[in-house]
This record gives sequence, C-alpha cells and structure tokens, in this order.
Amino acid sequence: RVREFETSGTPRAIRFKVPAGRTAFDDAVHGRIEFDGANIEDFVILRSDDHPTYHLSVVVDDVEMAITDVIRGDDHISNTPKHVLLFQALGAPVPRFAHVPLILGSDKKRLSKRHGATSVTEYQRQGYLPEAMVNFLALLGWSPGDDRELMTTTDLIASFSLEGISGGNAVFNTEKLDWMNGQYIARMSIADLAALLRPMFDESGLGGQELVRDVASFHRLLELLRPRAKRLTDFVDQARPLVMDTVEYEAEAVEKHLASPDLAGHVAALLGTLALTSPFNEANVEAAVRGTAAARGIKAGALIHATRVAVTGRTASPGLFEVLAWLGSKRAGARLTRLMDFLATRV
Repeated sequence: RVREFETSGTPRAIRFKVPAGRTAFDDAVHGRIEFDGANIEDFVILRSDDHPTYHLSVVVDDVEMAITDVIRGDDHISNTPKHVLLFQALGAPVPRFAHVPLILGSDKKRLSKRHGATSVTEYQRQGYLPEAMVNFLALLGWSPGDDRELMTTTDLIASFSLEGISGGNAVFNTEKLDWMNGQYIARMSIADLAALLRPMFDESGLGGQELVRDVASFHRLLELLRPRAKRLTDFVDQARPLVMDTVEYEAEAVEKHLASPDLAGHVAALLGTLALTSPFNEANVEAAVRGTAAARGIKAGALIHATRVAVTGRTASPGLFEVLAWLGSKRAGARLTRLMDFLATRV
C-alpha cells in the first residue's frame, strides 16, 4: 500500500495517489453511488507540518473505534470515495454510509446564524419545549412511513430506520415548530405547565401579582391562555394586561373599538347590570353583556369589543366572558369604571 503514497512539493507533503477505475459504495439513503477515478484528483493526507488532513484523520479514527455505520450530511458525498480508498489502503473494513439531507432555512439556503437562534439553550429561552424540539428535528428529512407527526422519543426510537430518510433537503420551518410546540403545550397537565411557567412569571415581574400568587387563579389563567399559546413566552405576554392593576389601551384598540360617541352610556349600563349579576360565572356574565346590548339597541359585538379593550387593552384576548368571570365582579367593575373615565376625557 505504500506505493499508493507519494511525496511531492517542497516542503514535504504526502498525497494519496488515486488508482484508476471506479470507486463505489452503497448508501443507505441514496442507493449505490459510483465515482470514476479519473474525476478524483490525488489528495493530500499529511500536510507539510506533519499534521494529518481531515480525510486521513476521520478514517483512522473510524478504524480505531471500529465504526460500522457513518451517518453524515449530503455535503460529504464527494469526500466518501476518498475515504473508501483509504479504508481499503489500510486493509480495514469499509463501514456502511448514509448521507442525510441538509437542513435549510426558509430561504432554501443552508441553515446558519443569519436565520436566528443557533443553540439549544436559545430555543429553550424562546419558550420551546425539549420534547417538541426533538420531535420537530426528527421529522426534518425523515418520516415514520405514515401520517404521524406528534411522536414521543420512545416512538421515534422504535420507528426510526435509515430507509425512512428522504433524499431531498429539509427546510427548518419555524411556523411548523411553533405549531408542534403549541400541541405539546396543549397536552401538558396544568400543574406541569404551571411549574414551568412560574419562574418565567417571577422573572418578568408578574409573579407577585395576586392573581398569579393564588394557585387556583394561576391555573385557571393558564387554561384561558393556553389555546392561543405557541411558546411558553406567549403566556407571560398575554397574561400581563390581565394580572396588572392598570390596563394600558393599545392605540389600535382605541381607534377600532372606542370611537362610538354613545359608548360611555352603554358601558355605564353594562357596569350596572354586572354589579347585580350573581353568581358571577361565565353563563351569567354572557347573558348580562348580550342583554345589555339588546336593551340599548346595539349589536352585542360592539359592546363585547369595547369591554375587551376595557379588560385587556387589546383587540384580541381569550374568551371575554371567561376572562370576566375569572377576574371577578370587583376587578371587572374597576376596569369598566376606568374605561368610562377614559372615555370622558375624549369628549
């Protein structure tokens, strides 16, 4: 085998002389791949400073560790015939190869730092669950052979095979990751979800709010917010206007839902009706809101949207009647009173 190596150049470097003929290997993903030796140039395996190149290092390392299967990205296919030749030259068994598709960004370019988060801890900081991330990554370029998308780690291990890997590159779709993360959040027990979220509420400065400190109230809040949450961080953002004593009205919400000149009178009527509503539960609150709208001769939607702004300051929120019942008569009344004060300043 020594004759397949030659010294060339000054200072000294060692090149591997590629033999004539074809070099072939079986790829578990792409099938049999062949290269013509005429298209593979002699390549350096030992630099002039006596340091081995990647080609020699990886092959020797695989031989030393008795590696039987080499699984790596498609971008290494062109390196593999050189490695096959080195295995053969060293008299070592050639392992089985599988070249898996690369992960691309939404722009169809190789995933890199320019696409955003690049570390596991960064994705965790952004509110992704480990189980959801594993599930999502496993399905990039691989399929279990059926329509399953939500799979536990145990299911993934049991179902995985190299034959299930597709030949095309996979796209890292953040929208799909958000959807999958939301599905995992929806399936968590409320106690487990609360345990994950309470430190985040504490860090955000919301942990000291009465509605957060009370366990039953906090659990109910999470139940209200969960249908709209894709990431754990969504809970903190959505909860802020609900648990704070003072609600800040978004400009868009004011312009869209608080422009009616008669709105103050409608809100005052609703405030009086809600004060007499007992028990203050979702069904009775809804009846009070819709009944007030009917009595005032306005569409229920107009009063509902205005009340939502009073309660949350936003144009979108969890179900209004559920939120009002969760806040309770006193807090709901205080927010409607503040809205009336706000409307009085706009006359």
